[in-house]
Amino acid sequence: MTRCSALTLLTAAVLLAAAHLLTPWPILSLNVDLRRVLLVELRLPRTLLVAGYGATLGVTGAALQALFANPLASPDVTGSSSGAVLGAVLGGYWLGVTEPLALAACGAAGALIALTALLLLAGRRADTATLLLGGIGISLACGAATSLALALAPSPFAFYDAFDWLMGSFTDRSLGQAAAALVPASSACILLVRRAHALDLLALGEDVAASLGHRPRRLGNEVVALSAIAIGACVAVCGAIGFVGLIAPFLARALTSGHPGRALVPAALVGAILLLLADLVTRGLDRAVPIGIVTALAGTPLFLWLIVHQRRGLTP
Repeated sequence: MTRCSALTLLTAAVLLAAAHLLTPWPILSLNVDLRRVLLVELRLPRTLLVAGYGATLGVTGAALQALFANPLASPDVTGSSSGAVLGAVLGGYWLGVTEPLALAACGAAGALIALTALLLLAGRRADTATLLLGGIGISLACGAATSLALALAPSPFAFYDAFDWLMGSFTDRSLGQAAAALVPASSACILLVRRAHALDLLALGEDVAASLGHRPRRLGNEVVALSAIAIGACVAVCGAIGFVGLIAPFLARALTSGHPGRALVPAALVGAILLLLADLVTRGLDRAVPIGIVTALAGTPLFLWLIVHQRRGLTP
């Protein structure tokens, strides 16, 4: 990616974050104390979470696609988001966990179990059909377990309490919740970015990566663990949001000549931009619509196109 492209993406992300924080504009005409409360206590946590969650989905999506050597290996397709939801539900409704950081840990544990199961089922170099079947199977199992956990939860209102969160929500989040999600997520993403060169070498084959001093098995375990921590922390606070982790790496690879490792940082910026745009759309609607619906409507056509493209590539 050229320096000009990187600067353009960074500028777009910063401007969108500023617009997200200040929209609607009449807040600027309020008195100083009220404006500070609204900006710092209400809008700032939401803007930080939207941008940070989007960047996390971009980085983890790019890392998982590099690891599985498959453009469909996004957090939602691999089942890690569904696993994180299950972990957070079990922690919150069955174990009585209330602290945001502890809930983030529960989400990370669920995502880690889901990704580990996919590695065992499909392997690191699975073909498209195997990856999709394994990911769909894990997602369905986690979804069913989540529904059962909510149905049998001690609270009779668990389903109603969790509905908005299950579809993705940034409403009424505090700075403490933002920190609980973004501190572990950003730390994990930074460590993933530091493995960008190794992921580029892994794309050339495990033998090539091993001959240049990298351990493919260890690298795979690290990517799975770090991705689980990042996704699980964000999902525990904001719920599962689909397709951003699929679209952002796809667009980022176009800027990096197809290099999977180099796409991590651009994917973070693209993911932040996409989720900021999606949240601005939901805030502009007359009725409250979960952000997961908006991202699904935008991402489903691309997902179907990728499947068709992969199928054509395999057809002799």
